Amino acid sequence: MTKKGHEKIKEAWDRIANGFDEFVTPFTTSLAERALHYADLRPGMQFLDVAAGSGALSIPAARLGAQVLATDISPVFIDRLEARASKEGLSNLKARVMDGQALELEDSTFDVSGSQNGVSLFPDLKGGLRELVRVTKPGGRVLIITFGPLQKAEFITVFIEAVRTAVPGFAGPPMEPPPLPFQLADPEKLRQSLTEAGLKKIRIEALTWSMEFQSARQMWDVVTSSNPIAAGMAAELTEDQKTEVQSVLDGMLRERSGDGRAAVLNSAINIGVGTK
Repeated sequence: MTKKGHEKIKEAWDRIANGFDEFVTPFTTSLAERALHYADLRPGMQFLDVAAGSGALSIPAARLGAQVLATDISPVFIDRLEARASKEGLSNLKARVMDGQALELEDSTFDVSGSQNGVSLFPDLKGGLRELVRVTKPGGRVLIITFGPLQKAEFITVFIEAVRTAVPGFAGPPMEPPPLPFQLADPEKLRQSLTEAGLKKIRIEALTWSMEFQSARQMWDVVTSSNPIAAGMAAELTEDQKTEVQSVLDGMLRERSGDGRAAVLNSAINIGVGTK
């Protein structure tokens, strides 16, 4: 990656890091807790989290007793992650600013290396996966958590439908090729990518991730803080349009929930685990 490209990506994630930490990480932590089961992470193991955000994967790993190193390209994310770890007294979690496509780490260092909706967003996906494998010990495992098909990510599809209803002519993000968060949506592509990265004994698990939304405002905050694509989409709307989108979302969520309960939106998730 060029220095200019590196800075552009870092700045884009820096801008949304605080919102991501506040609104998104509480949701994605519950997903990570489920996914770590598939990696058979145990106390005392050396665990690496690449593109860690503010710790949705690395903090549950540290709670399990692993010795954790969390890395992210964004210094703001690393600050938020360290604050979360400090609040919980997790002295077994360290964090460093680092480009996941060029890890400043020795070969064959970690028992388990993982990434939750991180490496799967890299423009250089193959390079990111190769780096994860490189720093993993022979016989160690690599864990990748990524979205299934976009049409099965209801928190995104419902949001886009609300924007299209409120803002006639809104085209939405380009779908061909799929946005980066969905580039490993096909389980077979995930399997092939892990194989090409040098892994064996690959297992692909599909699960459903359920998110509960109490209000349209909460859903707006989660979606628009989730990645630079969504943040950019929201930034193109006027204040009146944002208000109208939230009004439409409110009606859609109330119809979905019924009886004043939280609306539950489901997403398909792929979990890939391979052995070096």
